[in-house]
Amino acid sequence: MKRVEEVVMTYFQYVMLSHRWEGKEPLLQDIQGKIVYELDPVGGITKLQSFCKTAHNLGYRWAWSDTCCIDKSNNVELQESVNSMFIWYHHSALTVVYLSDVPPSSKPGALANSGWNTRGWTVQEFLAPNVIIFYQKDWTLYLDDRTPNHKDSVAIMQELEDATGIDRRAVVAFRPGMRDAREKLQWASTRITTLQEDIAYSLSGIFGVRLRVDYGEKKQNALGRLLQEIVAQSGDITALDWVGKSSEFNSCLPADIASYEAPPCTLPSLSEDEIQSSVSSLRSVVALESASKLYQTLDYLSAPRFAHRRLHLPCIVFPVTEARRRPGRDQDTYTYELTSDGLHDLQITTEDRLIPFSPARPPPAWQTILLIRPWSHHLLELHDPADDMQSVEDWSMTSPLHDSPPAQNEPVYSDPHLRALRLIVRLGQPFGGFLLARQRNGEFKRIASDHDIIAQVKDMTSVDNMMDIRILEIL
Repeated sequence: MKRVEEVVMTYFQYVMLSHRWEGKEPLLQDIQGKIVYELDPVGGITKLQSFCKTAHNLGYRWAWSDTCCIDKSNNVELQESVNSMFIWYHHSALTVVYLSDVPPSSKPGALANSGWNTRGWTVQEFLAPNVIIFYQKDWTLYLDDRTPNHKDSVAIMQELEDATGIDRRAVVAFRPGMRDAREKLQWASTRITTLQEDIAYSLSGIFGVRLRVDYGEKKQNALGRLLQEIVAQSGDITALDWVGKSSEFNSCLPADIASYEAPPCTLPSLSEDEIQSSVSSLRSVVALESASKLYQTLDYLSAPRFAHRRLHLPCIVFPVTEARRRPGRDQDTYTYELTSDGLHDLQITTEDRLIPFSPARPPPAWQTILLIRPWSHHLLELHDPADDMQSVEDWSMTSPLHDSPPAQNEPVYSDPHLRALRLIVRLGQPFGGFLLARQRNGEFKRIASDHDIIAQVKDMTSVDNMMDIRILEIL
C-alpha cells in the first residue's frame, strides 16, 4: 500500500511559479481547452511556455501559475485561492522563481535588484516552499548554481537575506503563525502590490489566518482586518508598535504597512545580577503588600481583544497633567513636552494639534490625555510553553511594547513577594508607550507620533504611581 501511495504521490507532484506580473499575462480563459505549446508565443504566453518546459524537463507532470490557474471571474474560487496560496506553495514539490529582469551571467547582487524582490506576494512564495530554484531571464540557473534546492545554497540564501532583511534560517525553515508579528510585518513593509488590498491578503498565509477577500474595500480596511486578527487571536501587542499615521479602521493600527519599516527601538535590558541587586535594595523600601497587589491585578488582566473595530486594551495608565507646545519650523507637525505623574517628562511630535494645558489651566474633563503602557504578561515571568517552540522567534527582534520573556536558563520564581519585587524592577525600566486622547463619548483614540515614545517611571519604589490599571476601549 505504501508503494502505491508513493507512486500516486510522485505522479501528482506539481511545480509552482513565483514571478512578477508584467504586461498582458494569460488568464484561464486564454488557455482553457488549448495546448499551451501551440499558443502564439507573445507576452506572458512565452513565459508560461518556458515555465512548463522547465517543469517537464525536471521530471514533473504538473505546473501551476497564478496567472492562468485561477478563475478570477469566480468569486468563490478567488476567495479560496487567495486563502490557500501559502499552503499550495508549501506543498509544491518545487517552486520556480523566475527573475525576468536578471540577464544571463549576472553577478551576485542581481537578485537584490530584481523587481521580483519588491512585490508583496513574493514574500510567501519564497518562505512557504521547501524547495526553490531561481532562474534568470533566459531560463538558466541564477549564478549557475546547480544546487538541487537553492534553499541549501549558502550564497543565494545570504544574498536573499541581505536583500530582504529576513534571516536565512527563517527562509529555510519558516513556519506560519502569529509569533513575532512585528518582525514579519517589517518584512513586508517596503513591498508593493498592484491591488492595494493585496498587501494584507498576501500576508494572511504567513500569519496562518483566513481573511475574507473583498477587492474594493481599500487598503486601510484590509490591513486593519489582518492586524485585528493578529492581535485578537494571539494577544501579541507588537503589532501596535509603529510610527506614522493612524488607520481609519482603528486608531491603534497604522494606515499603511510602511509604518512598520523602521525596526523597533532597542531598549536596554537588565542582567540577572542587576535584577537581583535591585530586588535586594527594594526589600526595605517597598511595601510588599502593595507590590503583591499590583502583581495580582496585572496577572488577572485579560488579553487584548477587538470587538466591532474597537480595541479593548489592558494597560497601565499615566494621565498627562501638562502639555506645553514647543516652537518648531515644520508647519505640518507640532511638538509638545508632556508631564505625567510618576514619569520623567518626555517630548513628542505629532500631526495632531493639542490644546496646551497645565494644573493651573486644566482641560475640559472629556479632553483627558493618557500615556499608556500596553500590558504584556511576559513581565510576570510565568512559564509559557509556547516559548519552548523553536521557530523564527529564535532570531527575532524585540519590540519595546513587548517585554522579553525570561531566558530559558532563568528560574521561574515561586515566592509571591519575590515575583512582585522582580516585577517592580522590570516596570521601572524604560518602556514603549503611546498617547490616547479621550473622546466626548468616553472612548479613546490614539495620538499618532512620528517616532517611538519611550517613557520611564521616576521612582520604582512608588508603587502607587503604577496602580492605575485599566482596560480601555479605543476607536
